[in-house]
This record gives sequence, structure tokens and C-alpha cells, in this order.
Amino acid sequence: QVQLVESGGGSVQAGGSLRLSCAASRITYSTSCMGWFRQAPGKEREGVATIYPGSGNTYYIDSVKGRFTISRDNAKNTVYLQMNSLKPEDTAMYYCAAGPRNLSPWNDGGSYNYWGQGTQVTVSS
Repeated sequence: QVQLVESGGGSVQAGGSLRLSCAASRITYSTSCMGWFRQAPGKEREGVATIYPGSGNTYYIDSVKGRFTISRDNAKNTVYLQMNSLKPEDTAMYYCAAGPRNLSPWNDGGSYNYWGQGTQVTVSS
């Protein structure tokens, strides 16, 4: 059974940083598209960032461009989300997701096959 396990969430003050990690197992990780999504209370889930296999192309939601960076380590079957200059509006449960290598659009959760349990990020002002 495929497993995606997130870690690295926590509580920080505005302007702080966190790095989320997602370790994948029982998956052809190197050819999978890996994404991060988030969902805040009372809001819809939204795609935050995605990294494609091979090309390494990345995509971000506008609100995090210049602050967040997604990366992957195929040797460790792990994808990361470095989050800098955090804002209170970044507060949400963050989920890692995996999908086929050519999924589209990158921010459509329905295109991803596997999901982690989530890790909470709380940013206080």
C-alpha cells in the first residue's frame, strides 16, 4: 500500500520559516508528480505547489510565489516544501499528494492518486 508521510509542521510567528517533508513508500516515486495542497478551516482545499518528475518543472499558487520552494530528492523518495516569510493566512493543514507524471492541471486535487494524512501549520501574527 502506498504511503505518504508528512512531517515538519508546527507553530511559528509571522515572518518565520518551516520546512515540510513528505516521505513516500511503495510508489514509483521517481516518475510521480508530487504536490502540496492545503486546507484552512472553512475554506476549500487549494494547490500550493507541484514538482514534476524528470524536468523538475515547478508550479506555485500566486500567494506563495517568492516565499515557498518545492523540491524533491529522488534518492530519498522525499519531497520538501520550504516555507519562508510565513503569514497568518498560510495557516492550514498541509497535505502531500502523488500522481501520474503528466497530470494536468497541477492544482487539481482530483488528478492525484495518493494523499498523506496532513501536517498542521499555524502562523501567528
